[in-house]
Amino acid sequence: MGERHAHGVDLPNPSGDIGDQALTARAVVDEHGIVTEWSEGARRLLGYPPAEIVGMPADCLIDEEITTEALLRLPALPRWTGMVRLRHRDGHRVEAHVLAHHRTDEDKAPDWLVVSALADKTATPEDEKLASWSFYQSSCCAMEVYDLHLRLRLANQRSERALELSEADMRGLRHAELSAHPKFERVEQGMERVLETGEPQDVEVQVQVPGEIGRQAWSLCLYPLRDEHDVLQGVGLSVHDITEQYWARKRLQLLSDAGARIGSTLDVTRTAQELAEVAVPEFADFAVVDLLPGLDRFQETPPRDAGPGTTAAGPFRLRRVAQQSVLPGIPEAVVQLGDVDDYADGSPTAECLVKGRAVLRAEYDPQVAHWASGDSRRQPAIRAFGIHSVIAVPLRARGTTLGVAVFLRHQRPESFGEGDLLLAEEITARAAVYIDNARRYTRERDTAMALQQTLLPQQLPAQAALDVAFRYLPTGTLAGVGGDWFDVIPLSSARVALVVGDVVGHGVQASAIMGRLRTAVRTLADIDLPPDELLTHLDDLVIQLSAETDIDGASPPDQAAEMASGLGATCLYAVYDPVSRVCTLATAGHPPPAVVTPTGVVDLLDIPVGPPLGLGGLPFEAAEVTLSEGSLIALYTDGLLESREQDIDEGITRLRRALAHPSASLDDLCDTVLDAVPPERPTDDIALVIARTRALDPQHVSTWDLPADPTVVAQARRLVTAQLASWNLLEASFVTELVVSELVTNAIRHAEPPIRLRLLHDRHLICEVSDASSTAPHLRRARTYDEGGRGLLLVAQLSERWGTRHNREGKVIWAEQALPATEMWASVRSPTAAATTVPPP
Repeated sequence: MGERHAHGVDLPNPSGDIGDQALTARAVVDEHGIVTEWSEGARRLLGYPPAEIVGMPADCLIDEEITTEALLRLPALPRWTGMVRLRHRDGHRVEAHVLAHHRTDEDKAPDWLVVSALADKTATPEDEKLASWSFYQSSCCAMEVYDLHLRLRLANQRSERALELSEADMRGLRHAELSAHPKFERVEQGMERVLETGEPQDVEVQVQVPGEIGRQAWSLCLYPLRDEHDVLQGVGLSVHDITEQYWARKRLQLLSDAGARIGSTLDVTRTAQELAEVAVPEFADFAVVDLLPGLDRFQETPPRDAGPGTTAAGPFRLRRVAQQSVLPGIPEAVVQLGDVDDYADGSPTAECLVKGRAVLRAEYDPQVAHWASGDSRRQPAIRAFGIHSVIAVPLRARGTTLGVAVFLRHQRPESFGEGDLLLAEEITARAAVYIDNARRYTRERDTAMALQQTLLPQQLPAQAALDVAFRYLPTGTLAGVGGDWFDVIPLSSARVALVVGDVVGHGVQASAIMGRLRTAVRTLADIDLPPDELLTHLDDLVIQLSAETDIDGASPPDQAAEMASGLGATCLYAVYDPVSRVCTLATAGHPPPAVVTPTGVVDLLDIPVGPPLGLGGLPFEAAEVTLSEGSLIALYTDGLLESREQDIDEGITRLRRALAHPSASLDDLCDTVLDAVPPERPTDDIALVIARTRALDPQHVSTWDLPADPTVVAQARRLVTAQLASWNLLEASFVTELVVSELVTNAIRHAEPPIRLRLLHDRHLICEVSDASSTAPHLRRARTYDEGGRGLLLVAQLSERWGTRHNREGKVIWAEQALPATEMWASVRSPTAAATTVPPP
């Protein structure tokens, strides 16, 4: 016979089937209250066989009234438990403790699983034995019990194994006395807080205990022990091994740190060093990053030289770019930063390059390992520091092998595992992308810098109108080199043009466009266009460039849009005449220049600001300013004044203050401006040109108004000769008389009065003839029987330079001679010159 339940139910013998389902009454009721399942345990409890009850309403089993309110609350409950009076098949009442689960599986219709235990629920002495056995034999956690003096009274077997001490050895000792590790003192401090507050305390420690291999992470729960009167009698301690969870969190944290710390700059070496610093000390004790030497020249270098006859054997040559250690001074390193070293086949470094995937050498004896062959110094270092575990990961990005990252351990006893291998691959993959971005950026920046330096003036041209100093500072931001430029262009009649401009955008494209604009400006300046007309032609060029960009897509979409919208470039063009001391300026959307008078007053020139280049249809206006001799004029790009952190008004204030500062030279003044004016972190390139004006001595300028009479030509020759004599330049009179004769004769014959002759004695001897006609002469070679056409050819041969420029009154034809040179006179008397009809002096 089996046992008899309190309700009169026959129970199976305890020695029977352990998994006997008949010990629990189970029934399933659907949402409509219909019984859909009925177990053997339910039959024993209420006497109904399944055939009689399945499909029947469940309320026929309940021997009490259920309120409507209780029924309405049931669908919202996930679970219900309590005592229920049930009706047995033979009619008597059965009191049962019921637990009902509301099942809402997505794949099935919702229903209720109702269960009730048939065994007796009264506690027995055997239960106390089970509790004692559970405490001592628990394999999932170490458990200890301490009294009010924090002396150990009980410890289970798991605790004994972890500390390698028996309960008898530990009884009567405090927790901090069970091990000499300082972190055990933290646990004891937590116990004291339990006694003080009566509240549980949680403590996490990472420590290696005698019974475990390597350092592990432990989660300790400290809780108060109270008697039946709720009086505190001691402290309980349970310890759970959370090493895997701890290292999982550490790996996630390391990945987060890698994402935040690696790639802060676009510098290859710094990015590699950031990878090493992220890995040490949280992941490895020593980390190195080696790159292929060919990357210095941006070559897509394979891992091994692929020369004729090469095989799988042979050393791999890598350059050390980063390394980090937990030890001061990185004593493990046998290769210095920047050095190239060989790695032989069989080493983890070589193996990961050959296989193209990470290599893990988890545990080995450094005394017999030969994985570091290739450097006679490496193997002794491995033995000396006890390096026992290594991971080598190839740095690959966009299908290109960049190098290898190697992580080693020698201080921490635990070896790398498979989880560590995955982590190393992840952080190295991220770093590889950043390193590849950095090298590509470096290559483009170097290319843009080289192009920029080539296109900008390498040295200032010789001229006497201005003393000039300049500075060009490329931006240090990730955007790269911009399109700022400047120029100093000698013009006719001792005049000088100052140019400063800014092309929107950065990189090679901006530098190339800048080069085209600078070349265009020099070409337009060479034909002596006034500043406003020059900007008009330059505006047409930018519009044309924008159209070409739209067609061929050579520019990035954002830059193409800016160019097409007319915001592609700005420019300021100024021409200074040392004779009149007049500076003529025109600007296309560019900041106005600053002028410093000889007395130290600083002001920005109020000149009409034209639209940026590329808009088209709007005119440019020129302004004239007379400058005192010794005045300073400063031209600059907007990067000098403004950024995201500094508005232009603040920049102008700082510029005024810097220019007013006395300086020994223009170079010193440039340095002063660059030290004081730019924002702390400039976001754009800076071009700065500062010029000090000179005035040509009036005694070196002679001007004569001539009537439109052919007989005046001889008089003009005499006037010039006399003036040259006063300048002690009689050796130049022969050529000068010829030039004056031809130019004055052409003006009388082909132009309109008034006719004016001007002679300038500067670094060169300049002869000018102006008239009221706008028709420009053209150089041509006269045929044998032509009576004319040789004048300008003669002027071109006798002069170093000659040309025509237009002004409001007409035009000026000028010719420039070098002063004086024996070789020049010899060339004048060459057969070519002698072939022309030249009257005697």
